[in-house]
Amino acid sequence: MIPVPNSTALTWPEMERSPCMVGIFPVVYYSVLLGLGLPVNILTAVALSRLATRTKKSSYWYLLALTTSDILTQVFIIFVGFILQTAILARAVPRAFIHIVNVLEFTANHASIWVTVLLTVDRYVALCHPLRYRAVSYPRRTRRIIAAVFIVALATGIPFYWWLDAWRDADPPTALDKVLKWVHCVTIYFLPCSIFLATNSVIIHKLKQRSHSGNRRQHRGKTTALLLAVTTVFIVLWAPRTAVMMCHLYVASVKRDWRVHLALDIANMAAMLNTTLNFFLYCFVSETFRRAVGEVLRAHSWHGTRHGSARFMPPTLNPLQLLGTTCSVRGCHQPGVPVLTQHPVGPCPRDAAPLRPHPQSCCAGGGGSSRLLSSSNEAAKLPPGEFCSPREEAM
Repeated sequence: MIPVPNSTALTWPEMERSPCMVGIFPVVYYSVLLGLGLPVNILTAVALSRLATRTKKSSYWYLLALTTSDILTQVFIIFVGFILQTAILARAVPRAFIHIVNVLEFTANHASIWVTVLLTVDRYVALCHPLRYRAVSYPRRTRRIIAAVFIVALATGIPFYWWLDAWRDADPPTALDKVLKWVHCVTIYFLPCSIFLATNSVIIHKLKQRSHSGNRRQHRGKTTALLLAVTTVFIVLWAPRTAVMMCHLYVASVKRDWRVHLALDIANMAAMLNTTLNFFLYCFVSETFRRAVGEVLRAHSWHGTRHGSARFMPPTLNPLQLLGTTCSVRGCHQPGVPVLTQHPVGPCPRDAAPLRPHPQSCCAGGGGSSRLLSSSNEAAKLPPGEFCSPREEAM
């Protein structure tokens, strides 16, 4: 990130501040990342919500929660924390605003990571304990678990109200800074990665045993491959930030060593890249997700085309004609006359009492006129038996 003056933070001698080696590049990078990642994640959320509602599978609910937390991460960390607070306002904001943003940033970050942990555990139970999985995994319970994770994420984000990041903390760091940074690294990397490695090892072993499985298990294999891709990308992209944080605590300060400064800039950019890549992983692995995205895009395109085009409604049609009470009788249908497509609710007119035929009706013998019925009285004067039965209408 770009070091700029901060009137609310602790000060240090100007000659000890390490120079920023990447210049304006982080501003451009985060702006592009937000401009691309936010629409892509919204599209992903819409597609996953359709799949979750349609299939009732817990894995889609977890992926939807992961996408939602990624959106929150992009809004609070990239937009509010960096672009707005650092690049635009130059950190000249009230101290309370900084602390509240810290809580929101860590809440979104913890939710994103621990929803991924839930997805990993869900796949582990589905592959290793399928009978138990059928009994404990259903949409209502999944949504409750996800809601509980977001509540816990908010609770674990509150202590970071007193967080001072590497750009503002004391040199050397205080005991509170060390505790918060250790809790941060354990919560967002060491503990989740330990769970990922343990469960993924068992999952890969089970998949090797079921290499000659049927179609259903192949579908499970694709879902598991998606999980492995998501967790692997997370481990790789978040490793540099965790390493730099440990280096900042015990080796060299970001403010004194330009190399640590540069490493932390690059590590932050790599970690935030994880919030955008999941969409492309889903598209690469899952054909079902690609079809769902295509449906969303086609529906949006059709909706826009429908609202952008003018449709003509004949002004002379009366309510009976809109219901389909037009002349579509066997042997006397004329081109251009609307065809009866759906019978109104009620008894078939064929069973009604005989009525006197109208001499000008197109079905009243000999006339052969093809004009539309202009009133309900004319429709009522049609002879019996000249309306199709419901079975004929369906054909």
